[in-house]
Amino acid sequence: MRELNVAEISSAIKELCIKANRVLPDDMCECIKCGAAAEKSPVGKGVFDDMIANLEAAKKEELPICQDTGMAVVFIELGQDVHLTGGDLNEAVNKGVHDGYVDGLLRKSVVGDPLERVNTDDNTPAVLHLSIVSGEKVKITVAPKGFGSENMSQLKMMTPAVTKEEIVDWVVGVCAQAGSNPCPPMVVGVGIGGDFEQCAYLAKKALCRSVSKRNPKPLYAELEAQMLEKINKLGIGPQGFGGTQTCLAVNIEQSATHIAGLPVSVNMGCHVTRHASCEL
Repeated sequence: MRELNVAEISSAIKELCIKANRVLPDDMCECIKCGAAAEKSPVGKGVFDDMIANLEAAKKEELPICQDTGMAVVFIELGQDVHLTGGDLNEAVNKGVHDGYVDGLLRKSVVGDPLERVNTDDNTPAVLHLSIVSGEKVKITVAPKGFGSENMSQLKMMTPAVTKEEIVDWVVGVCAQAGSNPCPPMVVGVGIGGDFEQCAYLAKKALCRSVSKRNPKPLYAELEAQMLEKINKLGIGPQGFGGTQTCLAVNIEQSATHIAGLPVSVNMGCHVTRHASCEL
């Protein structure tokens, strides 16, 4: 049994909050550059140039990529052979978010109650997704989620009679309805299966998968390709100014579901779909 002090988790989350908000993953940067090369609209190309310049400036000046530094979504894969010491895990996670957003001078965007609307002033509490896995490692992923894109997300409880084409058309329709609001070109996370809440979790988790990796099952990889092609035919373009590159990638995650249901969800990510990971 390996022992791990939760202070190490706090420290890691602090650094991940800052890193994720300042530097995009390499695959996202490459995807944006590929989108810029493929864009056929002169205005769209100009928008891409501004996006790339913004990424470079944020990295050089150690500033946030976007003014909306998001709500901290934390995924922890906790090895079952790890014994956590030194305090409570939830408190450690929130301490890491507090330190990252306060010391990193990141915008605090969380209110403690959805109706009372009082800012917590440190971007806590985080949204924590904890899973127990084999082994004695702890993998942490922090995904700051801005709400320009989050607000455009949807979930639909479909029936088993729905066709793959209808699923594709519904996802494309969600993107069409979103228009310029998610700050395109967007990354689209799609969850298929599970129950109501697991389906939404799958879509959020999909946004943390590399945009260079397709779903390992050919059926879903093909659906990803179909959705991407149809979304890009919407003509929304970079930042909604029109063009051929509305979407950078579609990532699908799927799970078992009930015989009477087929939940499908879409979680929108903007052109700076941010996430950073480490392993302790």
